[in-house]
Amino acid sequence: MAARTKARSRALDILFEADQRGVNAETLLDQRLGDADEPGGLQSRAGNNPYTADLVRGVVARWNDIDAALTDYSQGWTLDRMPAVDRAILRLGAWEVLYNDEVPDAVAISEAVALATDLSTDDSPTFVNGLLGRIAEVKATIV
Repeated sequence: MAARTKARSRALDILFEADQRGVNAETLLDQRLGDADEPGGLQSRAGNNPYTADLVRGVVARWNDIDAALTDYSQGWTLDRMPAVDRAILRLGAWEVLYNDEVPDAVAISEAVALATDLSTDDSPTFVNGLLGRIAEVKATIV
């Protein structure tokens, strides 16, 4: 598994957990990084991959803009109605599509779809693909 794919998976874990616990994802990230001395802590599991932290911090920094874009383009679905794992995947994917010029949009969408395929419902990959694809199409009007 590629390093960035692993970093996305770990960032997703943090975003999902923060959403479920109702805590700030960046605070949770900092706690996990502080637990580096513990066996299996984020730092050791992430292999010191800074992309995990970049993803989480990027999503948190643009949280309101990302949620607004997801809300505007998710026809018939509110964020609260989406499965929690889908919300986390979409936030991660939307940040990469909208704000990370180092990752091609198609790669960001493909990685998000792969996460949805592995971790969510049967309908989620199609939903994630469609919503992130639409955001990629209109990103010039969002950013």
